[in-house]
Amino acid sequence: MSGPLMAKRIRIHYYRPGKGTIVYHEHLVLDRPDVKVTLLAEYTGDEVYAGDQRILDAGAPIVWYIFPKEWRDIGRFHLSDATFTGWYTNLCVPTQVEGLDWKCTDLFLDHWLPVSGAPMWLDEDEFRLAVDRGLIDPATERRVLEERDRVDAHVAAGEWPPSIAREIDLAAALEALRQ
Repeated sequence: MSGPLMAKRIRIHYYRPGKGTIVYHEHLVLDRPDVKVTLLAEYTGDEVYAGDQRILDAGAPIVWYIFPKEWRDIGRFHLSDATFTGWYTNLCVPTQVEGLDWKCTDLFLDHWLPVSGAPMWLDEDEFRLAVDRGLIDPATERRVLEERDRVDAHVAAGEWPPSIAREIDLAAALEALRQ
C-alpha cells in the first residue's frame, strides 16, 4: 500500500438529483491524488439488496474508494457483523474534493460484484426515469453509458475492482483509525 494513511474526518455531501442531499461523516484513511479511501464506520440507512441478497444493513461499515477524476466510486460493502459481501460501484459525477467538505452527485446506475456469484447492474429503472424526467441531461446520460461499458469491460477481463479496493480492506481501514 502506498501513500500516507491518516484518519481525518470529512463530510461527503451526497446528492441524488430530484431526491436531495445526505451528508455522511467519514474518516479519510488514504489520501493520494488518484484515489481517496474513506471509512464510513456505521451505515445508518435502510437495508440494501442486490436481487434477493442483502448486501448492506444498518450499523455496517463501508470502505469507499473515491477516484476524483473518474465517473465512479466503489464501496466495499459489509453486513453489520462486518461480513464482507462485495463491491458496489456507484456511477457518479467526479467527486469534488474541497477541504473537509466533498460533493458527490449520484447518477443512479450502480454495479454489484458479490464475493461469490454473478455481477449485476442495479437501479437501471431509476436511471432511465431520471433521464426521462430531465434530471440527467443527454451528455451526462452518454457519459454514464460509456462508464458502464468501461466497467463491463474491466469485469469481463477480471480486472474489477481496481487493485486498491482489494489492498485496503476493512481491517486496513480500521487499523488506519487506530494509528
